[in-house]
Amino acid sequence: MTAPVSRPSSTPVDAVPGKAGGAAGGPARLGGAVWAALAVVYVVWGSTYLAIRIALETMPGFLFAGARFVLAGSLLAGVVLVRHGTAALRVSARQLGSSALVGVLLLTGGNGLVVLGENHISSGLAALLVAAVPLWMVLLTAAAGGRPKPAELTGVLLGLVGLAVLSAPAIGGDIAPVGVVAVVGGTLTWAAGSFVAKRLPMPGNVFAASAYQMLVGGLGNVLIGLARGEQHGLDPAAFSMRSWLALGYLVVVGSLVAFTAYAWLLQSAPLTLAATYAYVNPVVAVALGWLVLAEPLTGPTLAGGAIVVVGVCLVVSVSRAPRTSGRTSVRGPWRRFSGG
Repeated sequence: MTAPVSRPSSTPVDAVPGKAGGAAGGPARLGGAVWAALAVVYVVWGSTYLAIRIALETMPGFLFAGARFVLAGSLLAGVVLVRHGTAALRVSARQLGSSALVGVLLLTGGNGLVVLGENHISSGLAALLVAAVPLWMVLLTAAAGGRPKPAELTGVLLGLVGLAVLSAPAIGGDIAPVGVVAVVGGTLTWAAGSFVAKRLPMPGNVFAASAYQMLVGGLGNVLIGLARGEQHGLDPAAFSMRSWLALGYLVVVGSLVAFTAYAWLLQSAPLTLAATYAYVNPVVAVALGWLVLAEPLTGPTLAGGAIVVVGVCLVVSVSRAPRTSGRTSVRGPWRRFSGG
């Protein structure tokens, strides 16, 4: 399930000199690196739902999710240590506490509930439900006193209609209601984590912040898995090779490569372009679920998914980067719109 970006003061996101957004003399041409990074985010984050589903074939849900983020966080912390030294990993108690809270909300509550839901519903349906995260962000911002644009409110209303269509089969018993409830709960927790992350003191180094969030969020998933008794009868030798490969893919490609590409995009391309993954990922996820796992494409899935995607398009199309003083930075791994 990713992160807003702080920009230099009074510099619009679409007018950063030397960047993809263009300078005052006219819009700059988007380079091949931008499109390559965008393709990575589109495909990789769209494929994480399929990888989660494959891993769950033989692996216990919360322990698997915990292992994914503990490993990814450890690898990322190692990269930061090698490239920037121990100083980059030093944080204050408040920054560490903020990272821990955000990690629990995003990765224990958000991702953990999505993993739980994918035990009961298809990866494509889970991705379509997760696509509603930007809609919840609009509502949370409004509840905090923000003033959403008319297009954002229209997008939220469309998205809610789409969610109702997607959830209708659960009411009729065609799909497991617990799966839908778990994933929707995960999107709400994810949105809450994204919302509070923008208001908390975070580590200055983007990758150090991400590492701490993944480590704490992963440990939270492990503790829930242990509390659920997932360790009883656990036999790693019984895990299939494809489940191991899915876990490795999620750790290295899903959590490290794609995030790095997205963090670079936030600094090198217009935010509205980078944020388009929020409505491309579900399409990729549905297509891969259908092609690889033969997941059915039902009428409610196609209709409800299309309505959600249109609603998210409206919200993302009018999004703007916040303007703050200081250097450009990206805080946290998946703070506003996210992949799996």
